[in-house]
Amino acid sequence: MSDLKSALSQAAAAAFAALGLDPALGRVTLSDRPDLADFQCNGALAAARAAKRNPREIAAEVAAHLADSDLVSAVEIAGPGFINLKASASALSDRANVLADDPRTGAPRRAAPRKVMVDYGGPNVAKEMHVGHLRASIIGESVKRLHRFLGDETLGDAHFGDWGFQMGLLITACADAHPDIAAALERLNALAAPPEADLEAARALFAARVRLEDLDRLYPEAASRAKTDTDYRDRARRETAALQAGAAGDRLIWRHFADLTRTALERDFSALGIVFDLWRGESDVNDLISPMVEALKAKGLAVEDQGALIVRVARNDDKRDLPPLIVVSSEGSAMYGTTDLATVLDRRQRFDPDLVIYVVDQRQSDHFEQVFRAAELAGYAPRGSLVHVGFGTMNGADGKPFKTREGGVLKLRDLIDMGLGKARERLIEAGLGAELDPEAFEATALKVATAAIKFADLANFRGTSYVFDLDRFSSFEGKTGPYLLYQAVRIKSLLRRAAEEGVSPGPIAVAAPAERELVILLDDFPTALDEAYAKSAPNAVADHAYRLAQSFARFYAACPVLSAPPQERASRLALAGLTLRQLEIALDLLGLEAPERM
Repeated sequence: MSDLKSALSQAAAAAFAALGLDPALGRVTLSDRPDLADFQCNGALAAARAAKRNPREIAAEVAAHLADSDLVSAVEIAGPGFINLKASASALSDRANVLADDPRTGAPRRAAPRKVMVDYGGPNVAKEMHVGHLRASIIGESVKRLHRFLGDETLGDAHFGDWGFQMGLLITACADAHPDIAAALERLNALAAPPEADLEAARALFAARVRLEDLDRLYPEAASRAKTDTDYRDRARRETAALQAGAAGDRLIWRHFADLTRTALERDFSALGIVFDLWRGESDVNDLISPMVEALKAKGLAVEDQGALIVRVARNDDKRDLPPLIVVSSEGSAMYGTTDLATVLDRRQRFDPDLVIYVVDQRQSDHFEQVFRAAELAGYAPRGSLVHVGFGTMNGADGKPFKTREGGVLKLRDLIDMGLGKARERLIEAGLGAELDPEAFEATALKVATAAIKFADLANFRGTSYVFDLDRFSSFEGKTGPYLLYQAVRIKSLLRRAAEEGVSPGPIAVAAPAERELVILLDDFPTALDEAYAKSAPNAVADHAYRLAQSFARFYAACPVLSAPPQERASRLALAGLTLRQLEIALDLLGLEAPERM
C-alpha cells in the first residue's frame, strides 16, 4: 500500500478520468485546514475552467466516486469547489501498521539510483575552519546522507584546498620568517633527488618551526601584503609555479602544511558528526593539468589572451557578460578554475558520476558557471550533471557575517566550544542529565550543542541567510535541535518503562484525534524526502522532524499510554515506537543523534 495521499490521488484521478477530465486534476494534498479535513483536492476548479462547467458540480460528481472508497469516511464540498476528505479510521490503522513493520517507516528508495558525488566542506591548508565553513559542511553532509538513504551510490569529498597561489604565499612567508627554512628550501629545490638524510633534516626543521597557529597567523599577513607589494606577489607566484613543477623543498614543506591542517580539520569535522569518504585535494589533479591544457588547446578551446590561456564560455543567449575561464596565468601557473576543471575530469575518470553537487557559498555562482560550461565544452560532463548548491551567510545580530566580539572571524572550534558551554548550562537549568556520570553528561552535552548549531542552520532554506542566536537555538523549547532531541529521549524513556513493566506493543488501532494527526504526519514522510532531494534542501526534512516532534507531544499529552486499557496501551506503545524510528531517521539525515537519556 502506498502512502495515503498517493492512494487518494489515484482514486481522485480515476474519478476525474471517469468524467472525461484530465486525471492529473486528481492530485490530493494535506489539508490547509486540518481542523476541517485531513486531505483536500482542488482539481475541480481547474477542471471547470477547461470544461466550462460549474466547479461545485464537478466537485460533487468526483466526491460521489470517492465516497465509495474504503480510504475515506467523509467527503465534503467547500467554497467554490474544494473537495475535503477525511481518512477512515481503518485506512489510517492499516497504514500505521504498514509503517510500523517497515524499518524505513515508509521512506522509498529511488527506482533508478544514480552515482552521485557531493563536493562540500572545502577546507583550506593553513587555515583553521571558521564559521564561514559551517554551512558548506553541515548542508553538504545532510545532502550526502539524503542521497545515500534514498538509494543513490554516493560519495562525499572534502575537496581539500591544498594547491594554488595560497601555497606559494605561505611558502614565501615561512621562508621570510625563518632564514634556516629559506636556506633548506633553496638547497632542496636545487636538487632533482635530495638524499633521504637531507629530507629528514628538513622535516624535523619544519616541524620545529611551523605549527598550525603559525600558519593561521602567517597566511593572512602574506595575503594582505601581496595585495599592495607587487614584488612580494611575484615571488609568491614564482614559488607557486615551482611547487607545481615539483621542486623538492617546496613539495616537502607543502606536505607539512597539509598534514598539520588535516589533523585539526578532522578533529572539528568529527565534533560535528561530519565524515568524508574522500579527502582528495586540488594537488591530486596536478598531473592531469598539463595534458588537459594541451588537449584544450588542440580542441581550440584554450586560446592565448594577454599572455594567459583562457577558455571562452559566454553564450549568445546570455543576459549578462560571463568572463572566460583562465586556465593558465600569465606567470605560467594553474589557477583555481584550472584545478576545478581538472577535478571534473578526474572524477569522470575515477568515479563516472551521474551527478556532482557542489555545496559552496552562492557568491561563487559565477565561478562554477564558468567551470561547468568549460567542462561541457571539453566533453568532461554533460549539461546538467554538475550542480552548484549555493547558500547564504550565517550572520550576527547586526545582520552581517558572524564575527567575534572583537570583530574578527570566529573559528569553528571556538563556536563548538561556545555551543558546548551553552548546552551544559541548558541541561543544568532544565534539571536534565543529573543522573548521568560526568563522561555521559559531557557526551550528551556535545550532542545537544551539535544539534543546536546544526539544526539552526538546516531549519532554514539553504539559499537564505540567517541570524545565529546561540541562546535561542540551544533552548529545549521551540523549533530547535535540542527540542527534537528531548522529544526523542522522552519516547526512549517511555519505551524503557514499558519494557520494565513487561508491556509489549501490539497492532495499531487509530481512534483519538491526536492519533489520527500523528499517523497522517508519519505517512507524509516521503513528501518531505522528495522535496529535500529535488531541491537539495534539508530544511524540508528539518521541518518534518519538528512537526513530528510537536505532533508526538500533543499525542503524549492527550493519549495516556501506560495507564491506558491493554489494547489501547499496546497500540499507543507501537505508535510511539514508530514515531521514534522515523524521528531518528530524520535526525540522522540532518547529522544529529539523540542520546539515550537526558
